[in-house]
Amino acid sequence: MRGHFFFAKILLFGEYSIIKDGRGLSIPYNFFKGSLHLPEEENDFTRTSHKNLYNYTQYLKGIPTDLVLLNWEALETDLDRKLYFDSSIPQGYGVGSSGALVAAIYDRYAVHKISKEEALAPQKLAEIKRVFATMESFFHGQSSGLDPLNSYLSLPLMIHSKDKIETTRLPQQNSQGKGVVFLLDSGCSAETAQMVSLFMENMENEGFSKMMREEFVQMTDRCIENFLNGNVKSFFVDMKSLSNLVLKYFSPMIPAEFHSLWKKGLETNIYYLKLCGSGGGGYMLGFTKDFEAALKALDGHRPRVVHYL
Repeated sequence: MRGHFFFAKILLFGEYSIIKDGRGLSIPYNFFKGSLHLPEEENDFTRTSHKNLYNYTQYLKGIPTDLVLLNWEALETDLDRKLYFDSSIPQGYGVGSSGALVAAIYDRYAVHKISKEEALAPQKLAEIKRVFATMESFFHGQSSGLDPLNSYLSLPLMIHSKDKIETTRLPQQNSQGKGVVFLLDSGCSAETAQMVSLFMENMENEGFSKMMREEFVQMTDRCIENFLNGNVKSFFVDMKSLSNLVLKYFSPMIPAEFHSLWKKGLETNIYYLKLCGSGGGGYMLGFTKDFEAALKALDGHRPRVVHYL
């Protein structure tokens, strides 16, 4: 048995601002994916994955059945057969490894499942997001439900606020052009809960809180608008400002060895970096008008293309 594939996700914009009810833009990333699977033969990976999956299902037993009802007979039968999550999505990298697992469990075992087509209606979208938020909170202590939602629908999501989310369209990609969005590997994983906790502590500082309200959220909004409307020139102007802002106020979330790389992009204007998710490690996002020039400037870091501009 192999279930459907569920893809990774990338939060292009909105890290931390969506916590404060700001806007965000999340997209599926099909380079990484995972599916539920029964092993043909056991090995260290399948055994570890199965153990983690078993522990997760014990948590799921405590979720109210009026929120989500799972087919426990089928799930426990599969667990007895050493069910595991066969995934290429790196954990602790900000690309939705737990979200894909939650989406896979819901898709296979939810009794009164909201289909992907039904979930496009605003009321159903809000309902399934609440389900996913509860199901994923096992992994991060608290969850918005956005990662599983993105993985389940496999569509770009425009986040207007906690209570208003809709699917959206990305501008047509120009694979013949030079501009790209790319991922940069920090080489280490991170704990989302730890980074979010640090952010919430910073929010108790009036200066930081004011920056979030008056600068960060507005700058993020402008980047989203220009990105979706294909206004490349204006986008990169705002992207530089956002990158500067992140370096100044979110430096603890940027791995120390990448601070100089971050500054190099701002000084040369060859590329601009930002956090991918909560930061602290994992991937960082990069934006460049000239990918060949960025490759030379980032020699040894092997950036991975996500989207052509």
